[in-house]
Amino acid sequence: MKNYLKIARPDHWIKNLFIIPGIVVAYLLTDKNIYSIFSIRFIIGMLATCFISSANYVINEWLDADFDKYHPVKKNRPVVTANLRFSYVMLEYIVIALLGILLSLYINIYFLFTELWLLLMGFLYNVKPFRTKDIPYLDVLSESVNNIIRLLLGWFIVTDEFFPPVSILIAYWMCGAFLMVVKRYSEYRMINDPLTAGLYRKSFKYYTEQSLLSASIFYGMCATVFTSIFIIEYRVEYVLALPMLIGLFILYFNLAFKEDSVVQKPEKLYQEKKLLYYLLIFVALLVFLTFIDLPILREYFHMHRL
Repeated sequence: MKNYLKIARPDHWIKNLFIIPGIVVAYLLTDKNIYSIFSIRFIIGMLATCFISSANYVINEWLDADFDKYHPVKKNRPVVTANLRFSYVMLEYIVIALLGILLSLYINIYFLFTELWLLLMGFLYNVKPFRTKDIPYLDVLSESVNNIIRLLLGWFIVTDEFFPPVSILIAYWMCGAFLMVVKRYSEYRMINDPLTAGLYRKSFKYYTEQSLLSASIFYGMCATVFTSIFIIEYRVEYVLALPMLIGLFILYFNLAFKEDSVVQKPEKLYQEKKLLYYLLIFVALLVFLTFIDLPILREYFHMHRL
């Protein structure tokens, strides 16, 4: 039973904190109360998302077993090393997915549809004949779509009366793509053998270190551009935090060059103290700029629009 629980990856639930920016954006752009963040809806919404994510992890581990045996670390996963039964794995997938769906009904219909979208993306990402994780560039873009989904989940916890701006959705998507492609680069670099890398992940047959680095720059720039569009339109004070955002991208990028880099295991990023402290300062700055209005900035940008 321990191995069946392990393939659901509860230690990865921390990634679902990416819901919180959706809650914050909803607070900024609607008249909803900030205490929505601390409501029972948030707890239930987080649990629903954790269950749906775990369902996706279950099929990911089962269907990746033949590939993970070529990875120096993932070859020790339970599906590779233990004699797990397919019928039990599928039962686990169905039960966990149903729990997530049932909890989603408590929030609202948009939240439910978004959770079903998250479940569908896990299916398309892992299951043949779709298996988008095997297609270069689409592997990164399809996995990072989960960032859009998590932002929408946070938004719909607060309100189902409006939809978030497209600019912030694309920015969040590109942020996720940046994180994913840097992870790919770190994995490719650690394996240090194109043939073995291709056996572990089919998309690696078409990548090189140079193409992965180039893609990371592209996604990082796209994220910055669309974040800037959102800032100028909805909260110009955040423009003062843009340099720190760019610095965060660079700090994360540099981690990819470490041996057995933590970027390959995002759920353990908290172990990078320098990154953690930088992120805390960045969040504190965002909180400060959320509650402080700077009319001079608004006047400046309005003047230059005319």
